Formats: sequence, C-alpha cells, structure tokens
Amino acid sequence: MIVVEQKDLEGLVAKMIQAVGSDEIEAKVVADNLVEANLMGHDSHGVGLAPRYMGHAIMGTLTPGAEATTITDNGVYLLLEGNMGYGQIIGRDAMHLGIEKVRETGAAIVGLRNVHHLGRIGAWGEMCASAGFISIHYVNATGHKPYVAPFGGYEARYSTNPYCTAIPATEKTPMLVLDMATSRVAQGKVRVAHYAEKPMPMPDALVGPNGKLTTDPGVMFREPMGALLSFGEHKGYGLALLCDILAGGLGGGGTARPELNTGETIRNNMLTIIIDPEQFNSGVSFSAEFDSLVQFVKSGQPAEGFDKIRVAGEPEQETMTERKINGVPIDTNTWEEMIKLGCENGLAPNDFDSVAKPIV
Repeated sequence: MIVVEQKDLEGLVAKMIQAVGSDEIEAKVVADNLVEANLMGHDSHGVGLAPRYMGHAIMGTLTPGAEATTITDNGVYLLLEGNMGYGQIIGRDAMHLGIEKVRETGAAIVGLRNVHHLGRIGAWGEMCASAGFISIHYVNATGHKPYVAPFGGYEARYSTNPYCTAIPATEKTPMLVLDMATSRVAQGKVRVAHYAEKPMPMPDALVGPNGKLTTDPGVMFREPMGALLSFGEHKGYGLALLCDILAGGLGGGGTARPELNTGETIRNNMLTIIIDPEQFNSGVSFSAEFDSLVQFVKSGQPAEGFDKIRVAGEPEQETMTERKINGVPIDTNTWEEMIKLGCENGLAPNDFDSVAKPIV
C-alpha cells in the first residue's frame, strides 16, 4: 500500500483525465469527485476507476466534453439525455436543473439516461440535501457484463443497481445519506479486494461459476465468471429490479436486457425524485421530527465491537476527517494500473513517484 495526500491525488487524476480528451475544468470536476469517494472510504468509487474511464474515452464509449440535452420538460417532469458524457459532469448538471425545478414547482422528477458512470450516487443526494431538499435516487447500469445473480439463481443477470436517499441537515443533525448497492457489496469493492490480493471479508457476497459461495474476488475477473449476490436475499433482489425498471425503463435508457449488456463501458440511467419538505404544510416541523428520531435511535447502548450507534452518512464523514489528515491509501496493484494508463497517455513516471509515499 502507498498513501497520497488529497491535493496531490486530485491534481494527478486531473492530469490523467485531461490526457484522454477533457479540458482542465472537466478533468478537475471528475478528479475531485473520485478523490472525494476515496476520502469517504468508498475506494470502490474512487481513483481506481480513472484507468477504466481513460480506456473508455480512448475506445469512444465515453465522450469527454459531452453535455446533457433535454428530452422532456413538462411541469415537475424533466428527462435528460446524457450523451455518454462523464457522469460527474452530467450528474451535477442534472441535479442543478432538478433543484431549480423544485424551487419553481415544489417538486421534481428527473430522468437521466445514457450517461457514463455516475460515480458515488450519494454525491447527488448531498447536492439536493445541501439545497434543503429530500431526494430519492434509483440507478441501473448497462454496457457491460451483468454482475449480480437474482435471488434463487447463481448466474448474473443485472448490475449492482444503487439506491440512495438523502435528507437535509438540521441545526442539530447532520444530513442523512443512505447510499448503497443492492448487491451484498458494490462490484468496485470486489475489484479493490482483488487488486489488494485479499479475500472478501464476508462469506455470502459471491458465488463462483459453479454456484457455490466463495470469498475469492477473482471469480469476477476471469472466465467463466461468477456473480455477486443481493443484500438481504429476496429483499435486495426486489429493490434491484425496481431500480432497473424505474431508472432504465421509465426514461427510455434501457434495462438489463442481454443486447444492452455487451461491450465495455458503464452506461447509467437514474430516476431522481426531489421533494421540498415544506410543501406539505403539515403543521409539524419535519426538522424537529428528524432530530428527535435520530437522537432516540442513537441513544441505545452500542453492541459489542462498536463504540457508538451511527446513522447513514456518519462513517463517511469520520473517514473523510481522518484521510484528509493522513492521506488516501491505495493498493499497489491499483496504483500500478494508474501508472500504466497514465504513462501510456503522456504522463511521466515522476508524476506518480513524486506523490506516492509508503504506508509506515
């Protein structure tokens, strides 16, 4: 393992993204988003994706500089075409448009289709929450082999299909951000374990091509391929199907049909529902209710092995505080892949060597 300080890592990844066709502004937005995921402890959605993004840009399955175009703008409804641009750009712009629509109409239902990888979906929930709005996000993915087996089977049929809900902070309570894959773990976490040459820490996340449970992350990186399993058995499976049909079917971007799961890219679709909590005029303070619920839930005694009870979003903020001080740890296989793609596209070895420090 090596460690890289935040600003150095942001600058390096921006250079990598620029090297395959992005301007300086776009590259910085993408890099900052990836590094933020690492800072929050979500290495699966962090800088380890930069080589894959670069490869897609080189192949033409990702379009640097692309902008979203409007398909439908009808009252609370907004449907956007992502034109396979960077999800970090298109996702941000889609949320800006959705937030403006909420301010005009009181709510927004935003469909976003055919966009490259949207990264950590919690980032879009945090944007809405920072504006004072609740948001709900359903996401699916096509453009590559399926990763996840349906409950009751062991052959992969769809992707990890994230779900996210974010609630604005109050004066007493930080924003609550539930951001999760509907699989037992995100596919990127399997990649992180594989590159770190470590077994999966949970015994019920993967099956091999024979349908048997395994902790070997390599089953997702060789043929015949294994599959991820859903969290909560039939419950995660059911939520995954909802994400697929609502995100991909409603806006016309496509669901996990075999003809869309070929090639080598990440094509996301997302359905976002943005709510202004003040519009109900319920006579009850939503913020006060939120505060009291979180306070009560966290008042319980922590179980063995836990120092306290946390709610969604708190672990990420704690990890961010620590990594901003101590730097971002990166396994050597991921780092070598970043060096390879970077140096093949104009960066120098010293760009990497000058920022990497061994973990003592």
